[in-house]
Amino acid sequence: MPRFLTAALYKFVELPDFAALQSPLLALCEAQGVKGTLLLASEGINGTIAGPESGVRAVLAWLRSDQRLAQLEHKESWTDVQAFYRMKVRLKKEIVTMGVPEVHPALMAGQYVLPAHWNALVSSPDVVLVDTRNSYEVKIGTFEGAINPDTRTFTELPGWVEREMLEGGKLASVNGKKPRVAMFCTGGIRCEKSTALLRSRGFEEVYHLEGGILKYLETVPESQSLWQGECFLFDERVSVGHALAPGTLSLCRSCRNPVSDDDKKSPLFELGVSCPHCHAQTTATQKAGYRERQKQTLLARVRQQGHIGVKQSSSDETKKTDG
Repeated sequence: MPRFLTAALYKFVELPDFAALQSPLLALCEAQGVKGTLLLASEGINGTIAGPESGVRAVLAWLRSDQRLAQLEHKESWTDVQAFYRMKVRLKKEIVTMGVPEVHPALMAGQYVLPAHWNALVSSPDVVLVDTRNSYEVKIGTFEGAINPDTRTFTELPGWVEREMLEGGKLASVNGKKPRVAMFCTGGIRCEKSTALLRSRGFEEVYHLEGGILKYLETVPESQSLWQGECFLFDERVSVGHALAPGTLSLCRSCRNPVSDDDKKSPLFELGVSCPHCHAQTTATQKAGYRERQKQTLLARVRQQGHIGVKQSSSDETKKTDG
């Protein structure tokens, strides 16, 4: 079975002409057999792609040929199946949506902390450790002692920060001094923007995990790890554990939430249609549509035909995607 290279990448950098990059980038990816999602905005680039090694490396080389992206870094992993169904290059206001225009991560982000030094930092009693991801991600795994802001989307994090800065809050000043704060996320992008948010609010000692949870799981031995559980991913791998080993979760095709073995035992779970997280949120008509989609997907698989993998259309370009 062929092996596919997956590359997760992002960079905060000024790209005022980002819209002009969309068409040539999409054409290159499709020509190289590369699939996934890339987001372009004036503040930079973000996304994950997968495909044959030669194709993925050709796309990375093309991006780095732009001097502004010459230092673009990426994280690699290998799978025996393609992690995505189609290729999309989308234009966005932000490469990860926070909704606070005065925050500029390229200029204001906190201090990077290498995975090898992370344990020592977050074990310090005067450091407030914050998981910047959404609640369904935190539920399946997080660092020992981390605060869960219990957000549904990243746009809710600024409101949580404002509330917790008030007297008695987890980010409140003590004797006139703001606390030291360490933040983390899956690959580094959300915590980079989160630390920039805190710095814009007057926090001076703010840190974030360089390379995110994925780099930590890849490089820190499990015997020394403070990570508990699995790390959710926004692709067909769904989750990974230490050493980036495949996780135990699957994906609900209706709400895109992770589904555990216990979830699958629930009477509310129906493959391709619903899970305990979303069963009550979709109508009978929607469920009927999902059943038909699942039927066609299974038929296409039996016939070894593509069903979900369609090319991006012009109307597809600005739809919302997870960052």
